[in-house]
Amino acid sequence: MNILIKEPLAKSVKFDPDNMWVELADGRMLGVPLAYFPRLLNASDKHRQSYTISGGGIGLHWEGIDEDISVKALMMGIGDRTKLSGA
Repeated sequence: MNILIKEPLAKSVKFDPDNMWVELADGRMLGVPLAYFPRLLNASDKHRQSYTISGGGIGLHWEGIDEDISVKALMMGIGDRTKLSGA
């Protein structure tokens, strides 16, 4: 049996007070707590809405807050890794 695994691609992004919701090209909706991404959590609604879907859907970018998120990383449950603990 041959199984084709497609990379998850973002189609759109929206927010509620606590979560970022990423609609994927295959119809799934992924909810991610904003607490995973402090820059988005602390951003204004205007900055949150100013995103770009990059690489045909593989990434999300917010120029105004210098945030880049990989859709594949979101699917794996990986949040902001700019502050590594234990240092």
